[in-house]
Amino acid sequence: MNQKIDELKRNIKLLEETDDLGFKSLIEEEINKIKGELVVPDPADSKSAIIEIRAGTGGEEAELFAGELSRMYLMFIEKKGWRSSITDRKESPIGGLKGMTIEVQGEGAYGLLKYEGGVHRVQRVPKTEKSGRLHTSAATVVVMPEIEAKQIDIRPEDLRIDVYHASGHGGQSVNTTNSAVRITHLPTGVVVTSQDERSQLKNKDKAMKVLYARVWQAEEDKRMENESAMRHSMVRSGDRSEKIRTYNFPQDRVTDHRIPKSYNQIEKIMDGDISEIDEELKSIDEAQKLDEILSKSED
Repeated sequence: MNQKIDELKRNIKLLEETDDLGFKSLIEEEINKIKGELVVPDPADSKSAIIEIRAGTGGEEAELFAGELSRMYLMFIEKKGWRSSITDRKESPIGGLKGMTIEVQGEGAYGLLKYEGGVHRVQRVPKTEKSGRLHTSAATVVVMPEIEAKQIDIRPEDLRIDVYHASGHGGQSVNTTNSAVRITHLPTGVVVTSQDERSQLKNKDKAMKVLYARVWQAEEDKRMENESAMRHSMVRSGDRSEKIRTYNFPQDRVTDHRIPKSYNQIEKIMDGDISEIDEELKSIDEAQKLDEILSKSED
């Protein structure tokens, strides 16, 4: 690695010293190649992903916003050519969502969607607001890589599995069979439900995928606490309580507080056009990792 770092520094110095545009282009190409070799991707980045959206502070307005975020992600997934499957959905009486879990099947889905994890805040005048006052509400997004059973040790005796009637809008039963599944991982207290399929077996399979991801994520969070490089990352802190983005409808502006940078055309973004934001966050994240590698080499 030290040889690659020295080579990178030499090329950076050459780039600063030359005025030849053709030579500059060749050097930049070589610099990017070395950077790619130095910054090793997270092994989880290539995996499929699981997204959990939950309404936060703000009552009914937060539930409506959670529903809009869910739609935004489903449209983004479609644009990327990935496949989505809803594992669990808890609707609110006014047409919003108390929560939703989406399974995303696609190469590299986690590597891009992981930058969506955190608290998303919305500022606007709710349709139910008669005085025209601006309200601030929030929803929480958690993104986890899909984990294979062999990657984590979960024993059958550590699970409690309950089955019940699936419920729909307003809580009424949507079928007469016990197809919905609730799985509790007793050592950690993690609880996962799935009721979107009519088959109990399919719901159990979906719930287990989410359970593996959640238990893995809990272990990963503990590991990250001891790794300052990950903890100090501006764009990927892993802190689920961190406010990462504000959607200001009156000003037609979405601000990502980690960069920080604002983007216009909020309706376009809410229609799933979030690639520009996540790609920029990914580039900044990779640049930070490279800076850490270079500063460690100087110690």
